[in-house]
Amino acid sequence: MPTLFLPLSRLAKSGSGAGKLLARCAALHSPGGTGTSDKCQPAHRNPTSPARLSTAGMSTSSADGDVTSWLWSVYNETKRQTEDLIPAISNNFVNPDTIFSNNEMSLQDIEIYGFDYDYTLAFYSSNLHTLIFNIARDILIQEHRYPEGLKEYEYIPDFVVRGLHYDVQKALLMKIDAFHYIQLGTVYRGLHPVSDKEVIAMYEGCHVPLEIMSDFYGKSSHGHTMKQFMDIFSLPEMTLLSCVNDYFMKHNIDYEPVHLYKDVKEAIGDVHVRGIMYRAVEADIEKYICYGEQTHAVLRKLSENGKKMFLITNSPLDFVDRGMNYIVGKDWRDLFDVVIVQADKPSFFNDRRKPFRRVTDKGVLLWDRIHHLEKGQIYKQGNLYEFLRLTGWRGSKVLYFGDHIYSDLADLTLKHGWRTGAIIPELRKEIKIMNTEEYVHTMTWLQSLTNLLEHMQVHRDAASQAVIQHWVKEREDMRSQAKDIFNPQFGSLFRTYHNPTYFSRRLSRFADIYMASISCLLNYDLQHTFYPRRTPLQHESPFWPEQTSAGAMNIPFQSTRTGTE
Repeated sequence: MPTLFLPLSRLAKSGSGAGKLLARCAALHSPGGTGTSDKCQPAHRNPTSPARLSTAGMSTSSADGDVTSWLWSVYNETKRQTEDLIPAISNNFVNPDTIFSNNEMSLQDIEIYGFDYDYTLAFYSSNLHTLIFNIARDILIQEHRYPEGLKEYEYIPDFVVRGLHYDVQKALLMKIDAFHYIQLGTVYRGLHPVSDKEVIAMYEGCHVPLEIMSDFYGKSSHGHTMKQFMDIFSLPEMTLLSCVNDYFMKHNIDYEPVHLYKDVKEAIGDVHVRGIMYRAVEADIEKYICYGEQTHAVLRKLSENGKKMFLITNSPLDFVDRGMNYIVGKDWRDLFDVVIVQADKPSFFNDRRKPFRRVTDKGVLLWDRIHHLEKGQIYKQGNLYEFLRLTGWRGSKVLYFGDHIYSDLADLTLKHGWRTGAIIPELRKEIKIMNTEEYVHTMTWLQSLTNLLEHMQVHRDAASQAVIQHWVKEREDMRSQAKDIFNPQFGSLFRTYHNPTYFSRRLSRFADIYMASISCLLNYDLQHTFYPRRTPLQHESPFWPEQTSAGAMNIPFQSTRTGTE
């Protein structure tokens, strides 16, 4: 099995990592060193170091030159030592089929497995995003009287990433980190970046106050001016917003950003509500749905091991039935103990007023009171409190999978104690990028350079600071380069340079485990315990060896397994 490359924090702190690079070239801290002394501490000035030589009778210019030479020699030695690490790191990489853990959880304790449908059981090709974009664009033109010129715009598959925030009043799309800071260089108006200077002027810095951030579910409501796009279906919506903004700016058309946002939101909603998308997918299901074989294998494995299963989805019965027939077969209902369609999540988890209604195979709604949720039947709407009362499925014996961190997972983990699994399809692409030589080389040197800056910043003389500013500029360029490796506009879904994104913060809070697809479950037996890595906090010393997620190390999962690609 593939293995996990050493975490960069470990490189900075382990005996073989970048944190020892300065110690290895310690003698460079004093004139005439051999590069083997362990006593030199580069972060503190030695009385005989070049920075002090001017006080021993040397001219200022001579001393400055000596300091500059010394700093660059430390830089070059650090770079050489870092280059030596690259081959070993490049041979150890992350397995994209790993299940990653935020919270310790044992599958042995799980008796009931629940699933969302879209992007959890059913995975869609990129053709679906193009379909949604085109239909919503045409709705804007035909029903909201937007300019015909918008037909010039086609869906741009790699323009945006999930988890971005949109300032409704300013019509700006941006990435925000876990501390509410905007990542400069990722703010876009239309299809074009906004300069850092303009962003700082508009927001009086880079921080976004809590009162204007999106609400709990990422929506712009109750005075919040930010909308966070958290589900995968939002990718065409963000792209359409950007394209319409671009058209208006390009043609110098005065418009109200709030109206534009609401119109695009309504057009995207109509694609779903009117059933346009559903009918298109049902008519050409092979074009839009993929990963069917692996989904069937997971459900069959759970069923054969005596696990109870249920489905709660916002999608309508005809759409789900057509997709599950394709993925699993006509007997798909036999695998599930309870099936609920058009559940209206997230209100399903909070609103106690909506009772369940039974739905016939032809979609007819029955009016009888529901006293039991029966296997083989289909139910519509309802609410979680009634679901818990009728099934008794409470607490940590239930594990629910979904792709939307807010609508699928947040309430379940915060209010009801269910265990939660997030499906993050983007993981597969990002891990493959992380496994490339380019990424490993860039991040290893970036970490070493950052460590070098941290130690050498104590040299405050003008000559030293001139050199350090060169390094600062190089670090800034490398951080932009690392961002562009993932996405030229917005970078990684999980990182804003060194900080986690706001998306990552919510993922770590609301998901016990996360993975690229539910097919990753095929790599583990149902007695497996997932252990999160104990990485040191900033004030802790790394006395313990850092762990990797099981399966990411060079240890076989099982003797037999089903491929996921």
